[in-house]
Amino acid sequence: MFDRPESGERAVLVHIKLYAGQEDLDELKELARSAGAEVVHVLTGSRNNPDPKYFIGAGKLDELKAALQEYEADIVLFNHVLTPSQERNLEAALEVRVVDRNGLILDIFALRAKTYDGKLQVELAQLNHLSSRLTRGWTHLDRQKGGIGMRGTGETQLEDDRRQVGMRIKLVQSRLEKVVKQRHQGRARRKRSSVPNVSLVGYTNTGKSTLFNVLTGADIYAANQLFATLDPTLRRFDLAQGSEVVLADTVGFIRHLPHELVAAFKSTLQEATEADLLLHVIDANDSERDATIQEVNRVLKEIGADANPQLEVYNKIDLLDDFQPRIDRDAQGIPVRVWISAQTGAGMDLLLQALTEIFSHTKVKRLCHLLPNQGGIRSKLFAIAEVLEEEYTDTGGWELLVDIDQQHLGVLKEVDFEEII
Repeated sequence: MFDRPESGERAVLVHIKLYAGQEDLDELKELARSAGAEVVHVLTGSRNNPDPKYFIGAGKLDELKAALQEYEADIVLFNHVLTPSQERNLEAALEVRVVDRNGLILDIFALRAKTYDGKLQVELAQLNHLSSRLTRGWTHLDRQKGGIGMRGTGETQLEDDRRQVGMRIKLVQSRLEKVVKQRHQGRARRKRSSVPNVSLVGYTNTGKSTLFNVLTGADIYAANQLFATLDPTLRRFDLAQGSEVVLADTVGFIRHLPHELVAAFKSTLQEATEADLLLHVIDANDSERDATIQEVNRVLKEIGADANPQLEVYNKIDLLDDFQPRIDRDAQGIPVRVWISAQTGAGMDLLLQALTEIFSHTKVKRLCHLLPNQGGIRSKLFAIAEVLEEEYTDTGGWELLVDIDQQHLGVLKEVDFEEII
């Protein structure tokens, strides 16, 4: 049986046209580049149905062998999902490492994961992927058991591998359950504080992390590659008049995202599920943007976040010809779409304006009667609320009419105030 090498960087890509709407070849090239591979050749073709043994036909298999020799490649990347037997048969015939689309995405995720929970989620996805690819390559290595009635062929290596993988899956799942519980407690605390939760969602490489950095002043990794960032990051940032939100940057989606990844990353994607608002970041310059929008909405439906309010953010307008930032509104005048460039900063003021309008329903008016010794509260009200009117009282205090977010009403617990309807 062929021994897999530890690394392979010169890659031959295989893209077979089977049906309309399948994975894009350019996307496979980007995935390969994100994984650190150098694409030296692309093999294309078309079939009505995949070959059961090799996925490709005998003629294409010979072409692939010739390309591997000509370009001295050491890995083959398929833009398709291979069955375990197809993957094994191809490796035996080609004598190089063969990775299908799901395996390639898993490899990129393993490369990007930095935090404890991110690594756990990647490992769980990899173990689930591996469990279906354990082969009977070592059945001659039987484990003998001693004792009367216990002699015989014993436990095969395959059975031992499966048992080891199964035990590891259970261990990782138990650790992930603790992570999920901790995340749930964190979200519960944010809910109690009445701070709105906003999650960035969107297709991978649409500029979510760049937008996150611009809004929050964070410095998370952002690059022009697929899945540049993987681990979820949360930061608070201020809107107008002292109101604030918690912004979460989640993993980017991709067409036909492997199911085991969606399942493994549900604890990460839970931030989107429980968000008060989804900022759906879209590459305005992408010729396939309608298809990517549909794919993101499909994944949101799969994780149960499709009913959450959305604000579409069309990013990268600096790549369009003569396009100006703007806000698109629905029939009720509520912002539904904002056109910006996170890279240049164009339209960022409009995005903040749209967010402020969307969350304005949480604002309430209060007429506050402050005593002369409550000057500290007065200063705080100017910092966290919009002061509409202010008058001095005969006793040396103040009367302030403020428009204040409900999350800050705790400031008024020691204040004599009236509700204004």
